[in-house]
Amino acid sequence: MSSLASKSGPRYRHVAGDSEPYETIGVEKLTPIIGAEISGVDIGELVSDSRPNRQMDEIQRALAENLVIFFRDQRISSEQHLAFGRRFGELHIHPAAPHEGGDPALMRIYADKDSPRANGEGWHSDVSCDIEPPMGSILYIRQCPPDGGDTLFASMYAAYEALSDRMKAYLEGLYALHDGEPIYRGLYANYGVADRKDYPRAEHPVVRTHPVTGKKALFVNRGFTRHIIGIPRDESQAILAYLYQHMEDPLYQCRFRWSENAIAFWDNRCTQHRAMWDYWPHTRSGTRVTVKGERPV
Repeated sequence: MSSLASKSGPRYRHVAGDSEPYETIGVEKLTPIIGAEISGVDIGELVSDSRPNRQMDEIQRALAENLVIFFRDQRISSEQHLAFGRRFGELHIHPAAPHEGGDPALMRIYADKDSPRANGEGWHSDVSCDIEPPMGSILYIRQCPPDGGDTLFASMYAAYEALSDRMKAYLEGLYALHDGEPIYRGLYANYGVADRKDYPRAEHPVVRTHPVTGKKALFVNRGFTRHIIGIPRDESQAILAYLYQHMEDPLYQCRFRWSENAIAFWDNRCTQHRAMWDYWPHTRSGTRVTVKGERPV
C-alpha cells in the first residue's frame, strides 16, 4: 500500500473550493492541486498598455489559485518579456547566471550538445539563498527539443498539508540555512562567467506563510538548504531527507511539456520545480525574468 494511503483514503485530499468564473481569460487546470494553462491572452499586446486592467488582475488571481500557470504561442520580444515581469513587481538580478542583451534582469537559459549541465536539473526553489528570495519566475522558451525537456512543478502547500499534526508542530518555528556558495561557484564557467567573491546565504523558516494567500508551505529544498538550525546535524539530515522525499511525491506535482514560444510563470514562494535534461544532443533555449520577493515569515 502506498505510504500516502490508508483505510480512510489518501493522506492528502484536495478539496475543490467554489471559484468565481474568469471573464477575460481561459483557465484549464492540469491537476486539481497545481498548474493551469491560460488561454485568451496575448502578452505582447497586454504589456503595450501599462495601465491596470481586468486581464492582469485575472492572471494574478490564476497564479494565486494554481501556483504555476502556462501560456502557449506567445511571440514576445526581450523588452516585452521584461515589461511583463515588471507588471508584477521590481525585477530580481540573479547572483551568478549569465544574462542576455544589455539588461541583467534577462537571464539566459541554454543547453545544447556541448553543455556540461542544464539549468535546474534538481528540485529547487529559485535562489532561496537570497535574504529576500524571488516572488516568482517567468520562463520563456523559444527553442525546445522535439521530445523531452519537460519541467515538473510541485505544490509546497499540498506537501505541508499532508504532514501529520505532530510533524507540523515539530517544524513550527524552525529555521534552516540556505547557501548559494556550493551551488554557484564555478557553475557558469563554461559561459565565461567569473565567480563573485561570495554568494548569498540566508536563514529562512522551514515553514513559511504566503503573504497573499495566508497558506503555509514547506520552504526547504535539495538545491540550497544546508541544515536546520538549532538541532543536531544528524537529526537535521534525517528530517530534511524525509521532507525532500515527502515533498517530491508525484501526488503534489504537475508536468509541463514545452512547445516553442511557451511561457511558464510560477510562484516561487509555494512551489518547487525540476527541469528534465533528457533531450541531449538537442538544444533548449530561452530567457527568464524573475520578480523580486520578500523575506519569508
